[in-house]
Amino acid sequence: MAVTSKTLPTAVSTTAEPAPPKPPGRFRQALPQYAAISPFFILFAIFGAFPVLFSIWISFHSWDGIGEMKWVGLEQYSYLLADPKFWQSIGNTLIIWVLSTVPMLLLALVIANALHNATRFRSFYRIAYFIPNVTSIVAVTMVFGSIFSNNFGLLNAFLQSIGVTKIEWLTQPWGIKIAIATIVTWRWVGYNAIIFLAGLQAISNDVYEAAKVDGASPRQTFWRITVPLLRPVILFTAVTSTIGGLQIFTESQVLLGDTGGPGGSGMTIVSYLYESAFLDNQFGYGAAIGWALFILIVLFSIVNWRLIGGGDERTARRTARRVATGKENADAR
Repeated sequence: MAVTSKTLPTAVSTTAEPAPPKPPGRFRQALPQYAAISPFFILFAIFGAFPVLFSIWISFHSWDGIGEMKWVGLEQYSYLLADPKFWQSIGNTLIIWVLSTVPMLLLALVIANALHNATRFRSFYRIAYFIPNVTSIVAVTMVFGSIFSNNFGLLNAFLQSIGVTKIEWLTQPWGIKIAIATIVTWRWVGYNAIIFLAGLQAISNDVYEAAKVDGASPRQTFWRITVPLLRPVILFTAVTSTIGGLQIFTESQVLLGDTGGPGGSGMTIVSYLYESAFLDNQFGYGAAIGWALFILIVLFSIVNWRLIGGGDERTARRTARRVATGKENADAR
């Protein structure tokens, strides 16, 4: 019997295939996008975040800007609360803020309503009312300084022409405040009017047509429809006017100089901050004044929101109570 030899199978040579490349992580994928937006964050960290954090740090130190810092803790803030000049600057700022903000917002609302109802030259009037906001504030203050001048002012010349005794605007406390408030009002009334106009254009005409059908007069339409529907816009303008009004500096500085006028009648909070930090070289105390101003702005912004923006919540609560009371009375019957 023949023996047949079987050939052994040749070993199959297998070469290991290279592993697929590992996909890049999410951070590596987004690295080009992060690199594209990094200049903004770098500049913000250097010129925005660092000065804010550093101002907090130096507010707890006594520092003249050059020498060694000395830790004093809360002494700057305790002295601030007992500083009569600081409280005088707060009083001056609040009076100027009220004298400028209240007429400014009312006048801006009236102008916006007139522009909204105008049929001719609407674009021209928008540009004309907005020009004061983009004009140099230093130049505007110098012009108003000549208008309110005690001896040769145009306002006193007008008053004398109608038989009224001239007023020492830039030497009397109330005259100084009225002069500064007038400059602020003239500069910002057009800006707020444009914002109000944008809010008016967002209100549907169907609402006004329905009011006309119901027999509402123009005055009733304005106070019962326009003003309530403009409440978010009014809140925005009130908050921004509060922030800007409590930071008044250029008008007082250009009009009255570093002293703030006779007796400091025109010295605002920022003017006192400037005097303490850059004239008296008390940078720690100036930083404390700045953070006190920040707290005031937050408090007054909250007050504005409660008085203006909180009306919607109060109305909703009243409506809910009425509905609940109606259901209880219906169940009782």
